[in-house]
Amino acid sequence: MSVPTSLDVEQARPRLHELTVVDVRTPGEFASGHLPDALNVPLDRLVRSLPELRPAADRGALLIVCASGARSDSAVRTLASHGIPASSLAGGTEAWAAGGNALEYPGGGAPLRAVWAMERQVRFAAGTLVLLGLLLGLLLHPAFSLLSAAIGGGLVFSALTGTCGMAVLLGRLPFNRRSGEVRP
Repeated sequence: MSVPTSLDVEQARPRLHELTVVDVRTPGEFASGHLPDALNVPLDRLVRSLPELRPAADRGALLIVCASGARSDSAVRTLASHGIPASSLAGGTEAWAAGGNALEYPGGGAPLRAVWAMERQVRFAAGTLVLLGLLLGLLLHPAFSLLSAAIGGGLVFSALTGTCGMAVLLGRLPFNRRSGEVRP
């Protein structure tokens, strides 16, 4: 069965009842609002979740969702490399909400807390570390400038490989996890 790699909100909305929606954002982001009946499988746990996702894909099409569409595109490629067809929601939950569609929240109420999207967290952390490295390099010792160079190198590596080590690390912070969740 041929599955499109991407669906926009207008294509996904009428098919939502037949799709298995998998949200690949962190649990903290997921708690800030997700598509109706979505399952939360953070991107860094996607490969470990293949045994559960394969039967779901056999029952019907998978719709992979993130905040903007970037992580879901990566997840679709990962799933395809394991023989699981899936589609990404173009524009992610941002486009879904902007289209006037409702988001669900844990417990059925309002968002538990506002959590920045992972891309925003990465930009903030990277920018802070670059500025810190430059400032410490000017004030204390020039070797601190290497911190800025390392962050720049990491960002280039991230762009070339489509992976992001900083996002994985940030995903392990308490505000990006479910309450009481313990990670190795």
